[in-house]
Amino acid sequence: MKIKIINPNTSEEMTRAIGAAGESVARPGTQITAVSPRFGPASIESYYDDYLSIPGLLEEVQKGEAERCDAYIIACYGDPGLHAARECTAKPVVGIAEASLYMASMLAARFSIVTVIPRTRTMLEEMVAGYGFREKVVSIRTSPLYVLDVEKDPAGALEKLRVEARRARDEDDAEAILLGCAGFTQFADELERELEIPVLDGVVCAVKLAESLVELGKTTSKYKTYRPPEKKAYTGIFKHFGRE
Repeated sequence: MKIKIINPNTSEEMTRAIGAAGESVARPGTQITAVSPRFGPASIESYYDDYLSIPGLLEEVQKGEAERCDAYIIACYGDPGLHAARECTAKPVVGIAEASLYMASMLAARFSIVTVIPRTRTMLEEMVAGYGFREKVVSIRTSPLYVLDVEKDPAGALEKLRVEARRARDEDDAEAILLGCAGFTQFADELERELEIPVLDGVVCAVKLAESLVELGKTTSKYKTYRPPEKKAYTGIFKHFGRE
């Protein structure tokens, strides 16, 4: 099977790390392709970034249809464009936040998200509520980290995550930790050993769920909500997104 992981930002270094994380857990015979859009923000840390990342992401889904991909993963913890992507394909589309929340719910009664800068808290609170996990997510711990700080100083980034993850466990009574950024994938195993509770990276969670959906032969329902967008013209820079 062929799974396309789409990092909605344009950081190639992060995309390579995400691809490596996916390959590390993929089954024999699963081909992982990790890509960034050809246009979009360098990182996603606001509603503005989130919304502007979506057109490039959707273009990669459209390309994936021609590439005969079997499933898609959106590798940003806000799951930008998830519902729109499901309208563009019948293949399974899995968001890394969605995947980590579902897996955490099978491993722990209460869990926390540890993420980047404080302004993202409201975005994640809305996402958690939308997925129906408000009662299980006991805290969203933010940090001083910007997304691209992981590339600049991995050791420093890990230390900042360690502080907030320990607080989530010890002060918030979290029984598992969800890493709230695709760039944090490299830190999951070390933090889990130290904290002695499950620490979930959404990228690997999404790969395993995507593989399972493909193996079960399940596709995205086209009955109503996720049916293809209505045919209409688009203008300007969005002209090539039109369906006529």
